[in-house]
Amino acid sequence: MTSIQRVQGKTALKNKRIEKILKILKKEYPDAKCSLRFSSPFELLVATILSAQCTDERVNQVTPELFKRFSTPYEMSRAGVEEIELLIRSINFFRNKARAIHETSQILVDQFQGQVPADLDQLTRLRGVGRKTANVVLGVAFSVPSLVVDTHVGRLSRRMGFTSHSDPAKIEQDLMKILPQEDWNIYNHLIIDHGRKTCKARKALCSSCVVSQDCPKIGVT
Repeated sequence: MTSIQRVQGKTALKNKRIEKILKILKKEYPDAKCSLRFSSPFELLVATILSAQCTDERVNQVTPELFKRFSTPYEMSRAGVEEIELLIRSINFFRNKARAIHETSQILVDQFQGQVPADLDQLTRLRGVGRKTANVVLGVAFSVPSLVVDTHVGRLSRRMGFTSHSDPAKIEQDLMKILPQEDWNIYNHLIIDHGRKTCKARKALCSSCVVSQDCPKIGVT
């Protein structure tokens, strides 16, 4: 057997295992979805920018008043950065995020007629928008197949033996090879729910895990 055949064989085994695990997780978490609250692609974009190094719960406490005041790129771009800061000051790094939201809103007005683009390259040119944030917006707001690699996805994907990398871009590439494209969007939501309930950061509750029989528990980090 050649080295290429060995790699292909390992990939095929991972593909079967991840499909089995996904089937189980879909039954375990039938309501898995993005936990950020929003009513438009712009609101999701802003909420996702705010969620960096901050809990979704905290973001959801802040955004109702923020979106009541500034619900469109036009309104947000006309606001003063200080106004935005006051509304999001309980969020980590609120000053940097206020500037990012303001600048991004201005770019949307100037270059995209006030619309959030459904394009990865265009999204990642916006202030405060990296690949993870862009993929959240693409997958959740526009239903474009997108793999979001956050802390939960990285940690659980390593534990389950689907990747050995810590770099999000490399994890994304590994998952793309074994995960059916129609499951790219749901994968993140299922993994987050499972990570919060069972496969916790400090200690994985393997004895009560619904996918323990199909998890090699590699690394447990």
